[in-house]
Amino acid sequence: MFAVIRTGGKQYRVAENDRITVEKLTGEPGSTVALSDVLMIGGNEAQPLIAGADLDKAAVFAEVVSQTRGDKVLVFKKKRRKNYRRLKGHRQELTVLRIDGISPSGKAPAPKAEAEAKAEVAAQAEPAVETAATPAATETAATDTAATDTKE
Repeated sequence: MFAVIRTGGKQYRVAENDRITVEKLTGEPGSTVALSDVLMIGGNEAQPLIAGADLDKAAVFAEVVSQTRGDKVLVFKKKRRKNYRRLKGHRQELTVLRIDGISPSGKAPAPKAEAEAKAEVAAQAEPAVETAATPAATETAATDTAATDTKE
């Protein structure tokens, strides 16, 4: 599933787990942001949802990865034969986002901590199978390492 969103005056095509760099949004690294200006949602379904009544509640949820600054852009002004020259630089404030989920209904996805806890509980529920190493195999491994140590 993918979505087309608008933020910072630009449009982005995003899918789950994508990383995008957008103009600065408020939020600390690790916090979740909801982008509600969704223009289109498409994917496995037959018909994509296009802006209008279908997407009033739609939202894309993203985690703020970092707050950074872009490359320096130099602005140079000159008027020939007038000895007029001006040089200015600009670095745009940017936010790096990781897309957590796309929701046509606007419902936020489950937080990562809860998802990890559920996976951990499921892993603990399964019986662990332990394989015991044979003493002969461990003895041969020990002698092999001792032999290589003496050669050096």
